Amino acid sequence: MASASAAVAAAVSEERLWRRHMEIATIGATGRGGVNRQALTPEDAEARKRVLDWAGARGFTAAVDAIGNMFIRREGSDPGAAPVVTGSHLDTQPTGGNFDGIFGVLAALEVLDAASDAGVPTVRPVEAAVWTNEEGGRFQPTTMGSAVFAGSIPLETALASTDADGVTLESALGDTLSEMGVEERREFRFPMAAYLEAHIEQGPILEETKNTIGVVTGIQGLRWFQIEVTGEEAHAGTTPLGKRKDAVAAAVRMIAALQEWMRDESDVVRFTVGRFDVTPNSPNTVPSRVVFTVDFRHPDSPTLARLGDGIDAICHRNAMSCEVIVKETLSSFPTGFDTIVQNEIRRAATRQGWPCIDMVSGATHDAKFMVDLCPTGMLFVPCEGGVSHSEAERAAPADLAAGASVLAEAVVELANR
Repeated sequence: MASASAAVAAAVSEERLWRRHMEIATIGATGRGGVNRQALTPEDAEARKRVLDWAGARGFTAAVDAIGNMFIRREGSDPGAAPVVTGSHLDTQPTGGNFDGIFGVLAALEVLDAASDAGVPTVRPVEAAVWTNEEGGRFQPTTMGSAVFAGSIPLETALASTDADGVTLESALGDTLSEMGVEERREFRFPMAAYLEAHIEQGPILEETKNTIGVVTGIQGLRWFQIEVTGEEAHAGTTPLGKRKDAVAAAVRMIAALQEWMRDESDVVRFTVGRFDVTPNSPNTVPSRVVFTVDFRHPDSPTLARLGDGIDAICHRNAMSCEVIVKETLSSFPTGFDTIVQNEIRRAATRQGWPCIDMVSGATHDAKFMVDLCPTGMLFVPCEGGVSHSEAERAAPADLAAGASVLAEAVVELANR
């Protein structure tokens, strides 16, 4: 079936793929080159409807499941066969870019369109997936839709999640599903023959090494922590330093000690304090409470366990006169991808003449939760300067088209097995 997959790859339209990216970029546009299209907002619903319109114009069908994951189907000659699924997400960070997530969705839709343009049937159905709330910006945790689909998070837990304004995910989901108007429902964990996900790298390696395709061999592990430090409010001008229970001073000491604990000459460790909330947040009051977060990642399971397990003790040793509570909010150990899928991606890139390298993903993606359900893999394309989760996020039309072409060839090969 190599000729069939090559024909579909050749039918990928760089112009159409780029035009659709630019159209979706207008939904939630911030006016600063990026987008704010958080999960289950009116903007998310509008983007979903736009994708559904494009799919419907080609005669593809659509279905959703109970967490709002969306599946667009191009039928195969054996409609009873498990489909090959490819996709990503439409939601963004509050100040997000125009390619994170959406490239995987539009590349998946391009595979379906290119197969129809080339007049190539597949034995298995091919489906484009749109996963709900991958970013976790509005509702936590991240990668929620795929995690619920795979059974890693109970549906009830996800539905009860609330945003900063107290809106429940269940309520927001109901509004979004009503806007979409998709009647067909899917069960969780329906059989898949394979799952592939295309994504911008969100890092600088491909650009720096002048490679067009990254064959993703796996996803590094991560552990998230919330640290709550409690002291006492006091007057900044009258309270001696030795008598204070200063939550900020204690938190800063903890962070410095954690940075030293995470020091890594090979620069593989990823350690981030991404949120730092102070109470009462007044310029002339000794802070009584600090809540900060730790995002820690590493591709090696023993290292992830050893360094992560040390966080609690380090925080307590550096609490000074304050109280501290360390809570682990997320634990996700490293994931390896299927060699068969990796080989199909690598073979397609090589046949098409795109330079490629194997690499580990530093970020977590929906593909992580598909690994236990079916053969799974990912491919990366470069992004400018490695910048992502930012309004400055950029990707080249030619690189996006190359990724979609490689994805198309790999998907059709797997769909015709």
